[in-house]
Amino acid sequence: MKRFVDDRTAGTSDEVWLVEHEPVFTNGRRAASDEAPIGGIDVVNSDRGGLTTWHGPGQFVAYPLLDTRRLGVGVRELVMRLEQTIIDTLARYRVQAGRRDGAPGVYVDNAKIAALGLRIRNGCSLHGLSINVDNDLAPYRHIDACGLGLAATRLCDHAAVGGVDEVAAVWLALFSREFGLSIQTSNAAVYAQSAPGRSSDFDPFADGVMAESPAY
Repeated sequence: MKRFVDDRTAGTSDEVWLVEHEPVFTNGRRAASDEAPIGGIDVVNSDRGGLTTWHGPGQFVAYPLLDTRRLGVGVRELVMRLEQTIIDTLARYRVQAGRRDGAPGVYVDNAKIAALGLRIRNGCSLHGLSINVDNDLAPYRHIDACGLGLAATRLCDHAAVGGVDEVAAVWLALFSREFGLSIQTSNAAVYAQSAPGRSSDFDPFADGVMAESPAY
């Protein structure tokens, strides 16, 4: 990820990496840089923003590697719009979610369902966001992910969901429309090309994730 950001030029296409990690805790820049295992799970220091969070099976993770100057967005706007893609994704499952002042991420019923931690380097973003889909919540008992003492929750506790791949498809379509990007997929990465308007040829809603038509 860092190599991609360091090596990219003004003409490099943006990429979005969609992954599902093995269990790991990551420390953001606001967390103590202690890599001692927690509850038998490895800990890795990261240069993203935020505190300590957990990643693992059943959790959807996206790394939008975007040229923010080309998109014409600042850091605050980028954070808000990425949070909105999460809120809109959850809305497709009829789950009402929202933000909390001073606490990046997305929350449902006062519990954290999605995390967001970014860094901007040379005008380009790295790191990204995660949504708890059907993962084990036990690791969250070892950390205070948002620094507010709030519980963690997951999408499967609030709605019927078909798994991480399904959520990834819904999020990717909403992300492409939010940022006006056309999406080309490959085994290595998802390539996001700047395009006029808010359209995309990729439409998971046709597969019946939600019965209602998308409204934009």
